[in-house]
Amino acid sequence: MFRNYIAFLGVLAATVLAAIPAAAASSGVPGTLNYVEGQVTVAGQTVTSHSVGSVLVELNQTLETGQGKAEMLLTPGVFLRVGDNSAVRLVSPSLGDTRVEVQRGEAIVEVAEIFKDNNIWVRMNGASTRLAKEGLYAFNADSRLVEVFDGKATVEQNDQNVELKKGRELALGGASKAEHFDTKSQAAQDSLYAWSNLRSEYEAEASMQSARNVFVGGAAYWDGPGWYWNPYWSMYGFIPGDGIWYSPFGWPFYSPWIVYSAPGYGWYGYGFRGHGSHDFDANRGHRHVSGGAITSGGRFGGSGSHMGGGLAGHGFAGGSRGGSGFSGGGHGGGGHR
Repeated sequence: MFRNYIAFLGVLAATVLAAIPAAAASSGVPGTLNYVEGQVTVAGQTVTSHSVGSVLVELNQTLETGQGKAEMLLTPGVFLRVGDNSAVRLVSPSLGDTRVEVQRGEAIVEVAEIFKDNNIWVRMNGASTRLAKEGLYAFNADSRLVEVFDGKATVEQNDQNVELKKGRELALGGASKAEHFDTKSQAAQDSLYAWSNLRSEYEAEASMQSARNVFVGGAAYWDGPGWYWNPYWSMYGFIPGDGIWYSPFGWPFYSPWIVYSAPGYGWYGYGFRGHGSHDFDANRGHRHVSGGAITSGGRFGGSGSHMGGGLAGHGFAGGSRGGSGFSGGGHGGGGHR
């Protein structure tokens, strides 16, 4: 009986592994096109949803939209999203020196994870902005405005440096003085913000599914933290190397070792809504929760965690989707809801 049981487990494991698509951190590099909606071109050539994952915006090429939107990957954990009637040029695709230029229209950069050695810059209207912390940053070339919904950035213009923190904005070309803006009000009327929030939720779901695959598949499926192709969602998902990293919108990105090892955090076929432990709610508002903090009970007093002030899954606008997290057992190939 025992031998039969062991044999059954072996067959079951082999079946599960065979069903898992190989999701390796392969070609997800700065400039990778990760989502397309509507009218989008790269270097003047039309791209569609079928181009996702295979089209790369090369050095000095421009990603342009008409009535459409697009998402481009920068360094692991950093997403560039481009609004309608906009153009963004890739100035430098290097991991250590990543630079883009917003030539017209608007773009939002979501930074879920950033390292001290990363140098992520956004040029616009003759100024350069360095993104220094996890957060959410908006750029509008038409109104010549840089806004920090969350995080910290430094704007260089006219031989001066202006530091921007959460809720501060800078009008380029004028006096180098940061002004306060109402993040909730601005988010409520910004369609690109709402779209980015939704994209962030999709990214987190795809990331969790890929993390589960890595956990079950083992070392053969793990190539370190980075972008992992998810064939169910037809896009790259971000998988961190440790613990949970929360997006500026509050959606969680799980490392493979946390998906199943921490009670209340795993998928277990239920998603998050109403089925997780109370420790999940205790961790809201933290940008990063280490694996050690979670496996020791999910409570922490500052050590091993970045108290970054995440946005608890609600976004800034009261009408944004969020709050309860994911609603079900994932997408078995169904793509976007």
